[in-house]
Amino acid sequence: MELPKVVGRFIETQNNYDSKAYTDCFTVTAVVHDEGRIHNGKEEIRQWIEHANEIYQSSMEPLNYEQSGSKGVLTSKVSGTFPGSPIVLRFHLEFRNELIESLKVTG
Repeated sequence: MELPKVVGRFIETQNNYDSKAYTDCFTVTAVVHDEGRIHNGKEEIRQWIEHANEIYQSSMEPLNYEQSGSKGVLTSKVSGTFPGSPIVLRFHLEFRNELIESLKVTG
């Protein structure tokens, strides 16, 4: 499957639990919607992913990717230390300047 460079980095940094490199995939003004919460800007996103990495130890296995214009949907099997693991999640992405501007995670 062909992935945009930033999506490949997004997956790689998640699987390596590298919260700094993960955060570098996002714009300064990025917004993340996950688990009923909204995280605004790189600092909140970094704090969110560090916490999630600590408690869930999640890894992603991409199953499908579709893109239309500046939006993409990554479907991945996500495994970790959370109830119901593994699960299939959809990562709804919006891009700006080859970085992630918006991320919404749905089940």
